[in-house]
Amino acid sequence: MKKTVLALAALGLLAGQAMAQESPWLVRARVVNIDTANKSSGLIGGDNAIRVSDKTIPELDISYFFTPNIAAELILTYPQKHTVRHRDAGRLGTFKHLPPTLSLQYHFTPKSTFSPYVGAGVNYTRISSVKLGGGADLENDSFGLALQAGFDYKLDKNWSINFDVKKVQIRSDVTAGGATVAKVKVDPLLIGVGIGYRF
Repeated sequence: MKKTVLALAALGLLAGQAMAQESPWLVRARVVNIDTANKSSGLIGGDNAIRVSDKTIPELDISYFFTPNIAAELILTYPQKHTVRHRDAGRLGTFKHLPPTLSLQYHFTPKSTFSPYVGAGVNYTRISSVKLGGGADLENDSFGLALQAGFDYKLDKNWSINFDVKKVQIRSDVTAGGATVAKVKVDPLLIGVGIGYRF
């Protein structure tokens, strides 16, 4: 009987500890400003002649914490439309891009109200709906690195405010008649603010 009581007490203690632990899942919704680098080279008007428009977009990200300090984050949005301009010729057309990014993060003070983090990962961008004049086209796929820094400010057990900065490599070749006529580095700086919910 004594052993049974001790076993039940131990199970109750373990269950209480498990309930007290935070969920490993964190979901954030952000508003993100895309500030493009506008670097290009090639035959179309010389270096840095091609400009890709800046834009403010909605973003959803899902994080999973492997430990209190280490998490993986996947950022998602829907295809975003950008305008392409030439320094001398003006508007060239538009394209859409979908840029999911997966990062591994380190959170310095995960138990504190103010919790800064840094991260690094990989970006894959799918370019579609290209509508450029003169029969020009864009390379459809871009792979690149992503660097990240930010912080969460906890409002209570579940809710937090988030500030996040990312630098992402997004690059594409401009082709016409089967030949590459320019190389474009979009390489945006992404500055986002939003709210998070820890399940």
